[in-house]
Amino acid sequence: MKGLLPWLAVLALVLALNALRLRPLAAAVSLAWLAWCVWTWIRPTRRPSR
Repeated sequence: MKGLLPWLAVLALVLALNALRLRPLAAAVSLAWLAWCVWTWIRPTRRPSR
């Protein structure tokens, strides 16, 4: 459940922004979240040199 909290928070934020008719801001938040998720998935892991 702990791993789902950031996803649920972003989803709630996007839904709230849509309800407030701030759709461009909601889209920006969604795209920023997507970019962050992709970045954390593809970035190289730093391994200690031997």
